[in-house]
Parts: sequence; C-alpha cells; structure tokens
Amino acid sequence: MSIFGIMRTGVSGMAAQASKMSAVGDNIANVNTTGYKRASTEFSSFISQGGAGEYNSGGVSTTSRYAISNQGVIMGTTSTTDLAINGEGFFVVSDAGGTPYLTRAGAFVENGDHDLVNSAGFYLMGYPITNGDVSVVANSLDGLQRVNLANVAYEANATTSGTLKGVLNSNATVVAAGSLPSDNVAGSTYSSKASIVTYDTLGNKVYLDVYMTKTGTGPDTWQAAIFAKADANPATGGFPYGAAGSAPLATAALSFDGAGQLTTAPATVGVAIPGGSTMTLDFSATSQVAMDTNMELAVNGNAPSAVDSVDIAADGTVYAVFENGNRIATYKIPLATVPSVDQLTPLSGNVYAVSQLSGDVIVGFPGSGGLGSINSKALEQSNVDLATELTAMIESQRSYTANSKVFQTGSELLDVLVNLKR
Repeated sequence: MSIFGIMRTGVSGMAAQASKMSAVGDNIANVNTTGYKRASTEFSSFISQGGAGEYNSGGVSTTSRYAISNQGVIMGTTSTTDLAINGEGFFVVSDAGGTPYLTRAGAFVENGDHDLVNSAGFYLMGYPITNGDVSVVANSLDGLQRVNLANVAYEANATTSGTLKGVLNSNATVVAAGSLPSDNVAGSTYSSKASIVTYDTLGNKVYLDVYMTKTGTGPDTWQAAIFAKADANPATGGFPYGAAGSAPLATAALSFDGAGQLTTAPATVGVAIPGGSTMTLDFSATSQVAMDTNMELAVNGNAPSAVDSVDIAADGTVYAVFENGNRIATYKIPLATVPSVDQLTPLSGNVYAVSQLSGDVIVGFPGSGGLGSINSKALEQSNVDLATELTAMIESQRSYTANSKVFQTGSELLDVLVNLKR
C-alpha cells in the first residue's frame, strides 16, 4: 500500500464524515419544520483494483437518503386549513408557474386572492366540484386547479323543496265549497294558517301563506292552498289575494283514513314561487288526530351570505361555510404517491419531485387505494429525533478526527521518505 494511498484513504474518510455532518446539520436545523423528512448519509466501501499480494487503498463512497416514507408525529392546531396526512400520500401543490410538486407540509392559509398556500408559498391543488362528485385521473395530475374560494364569496340559493309535517285537527269544522281558500273571495274560511319564508333566484325573501282547510268527512279530506303574502288584501291582510277569484299559487287535496294516516300518494304539490323556482312541497309527514292543529314548515334555499370559514373533511372535500350556517362543497383534495417514495427528489420548500427511480405518480382520493386520510386542524411534525442527531454528530466528529490522524500519519511517513536522501 502506498503512502499516497494512505493519505487518499484519510481524505476520503474525512470527506465522507463531512457529508454526514452536513446531513446532521440540516436535520437539526429542520427539527421544527412541518413535514420535514430526515436526511442521512449511507457509506459503502470503494476498492481500487491492484495486483495480487498488494493491498490497494480505496476509500468511502457516500449516498444521501431521505426517510420520506416515515411519518412524523401529528400535532393539533386551531386552524381548519392546517392539514396533516395520516398514512400514505402527499398533497399536490404547485409553484407560481404551475409546476406540480408533492409535499407533506400542510400549513395552508388563505392569501389575498383566496388561494390556499403553505408557508413555502406553494398552492394547494384540488378538483373543483361543480356538478356533484368528481373522478380522479389515476396516473396524471391533469384537471387539478388551485383551491380558491373567491368564486363562492357570496351565495344565494332559490327554494326548490319544502316539507309540511305535523297534525291536523280531526274535529275541525268542514268548510263548504264556494267559501274555501281556493275560491279566493272575501270571507273565505279555513281551518288553520301558517306563513313560511322562501327565496327567489336572487336570494330575496318571498313569504307564502299556507291554508289548511277541512273539506269533508268519511273519509276526512283536506285542502291545502298556498298564496303569495305580497298579494294579500291590504285591508284584511288576507282574502282576496290579488284579484278576487284568482287562483292561488298551488292547491292540494289530502285524504286520511280512519286511523288518521294520510292516504294520498304522492302527497306533493309544485308551488311556483314568484321570481324563483318551483318548490316541491311535501305533505307525506302529515297526519290527523283529535287535537289542535300543529304544523311545521321547512324549506331549503337561502339569502346571499358571505363565507365565514372553511371546513375540510377527512375525504378531502373542501366546504365553504357561510354566515347563515349553510355548507357548500367547492373542491376535493386528492392525495398522490409513487411506487418508491424514498426515491423522490427533495427540493427547497419541503417539496418533492418525481424522479426516474421513484416511478410515476399515482393519484387517488383520501381513504382509497391505500392512501391515508386528511386531518384538519393538525400538522405533521418533522420526523427528526434530536437525541439521535446529536449522537450521530458526536460519532461523526470522532470519525472525522480519526481519519484526519490517518492523513496526518501518511503525511509524516512521506516526510520521512523524502528525508532519506538527505
């Protein structure tokens, strides 16, 4: 073995330990970085080829590894847009130029343009929900868009359905034809009345008066008549609505058997709401008993309302929660993975790029295909163990010192050899 081989071996060992110290330094620096994955340096021997009977010094070859597949501890937070993945998978994010990357760093906030961005400035990507659920392209990131809440800043929904449930008084007086609410004449008589708020297509409130009137016995029959409250006679606050004798918005005939159960089927009627849609009013939960009428009316639809907060479900569905309590699904966040997760290429900003060794991207929704679930109000911590890193630092320091001694010894032997001729 030559003196130069001894010195080369020492230098190689020092360089290897320096590489390990760099990885340890990065790990310690990122011990509190959300979603950071521990880096490590793996050593392998490097052997020089030589003749038989002679030892040829080689050195050390180093390879950097990242423990990307090892999940960090999930810690709770107070922000609904803080997201952690419990299990396998990565969030798909993009930079300002639209280049997609993978990340486990889920500390997202809403920026001035209503996009969700993480602390490194990468945009969260998802599938927009326009007409119900969406389908994912399993081997492509096509179709993904920035998760943006600007398009739902205000939302108004017209009333399209309603229910009337409760009990009608079986002892109510029968009202004869000619003075029924549907006749819409002054002095029209009814058994009970209720008012309900509905909404037109712009979100304006439209009040309706719903009259329930007993029209016969054996079997007992009832009539429902619905009018627009705005058409009520100013003098009476009721009949006639609009022009005397004009038809109500809708009428429905209901029949009950001897046990008070509704026999009409289907027990629905379409109500054309002024300025709005046709509401399907359902009476199927109505019955008749010997007690005072007690009816409950409920409809869908809402007035314009601003987004109050964002709610993200475990399956990746992003809901805009409005001030009036309504929730609207706006996006669905997918998760992505690759066949060899630890072969992804790490880049600045705690993101990863697909490499030739990692394999092509696989996309799916949380909870499907072995992918994990999304935890809102939580963040995945770094998987670095500080005690382990400090121990590795001490080991590397001592190994560096030992290799420097090898180099120093080789240098001293070289000095002896040079001085032989003096």
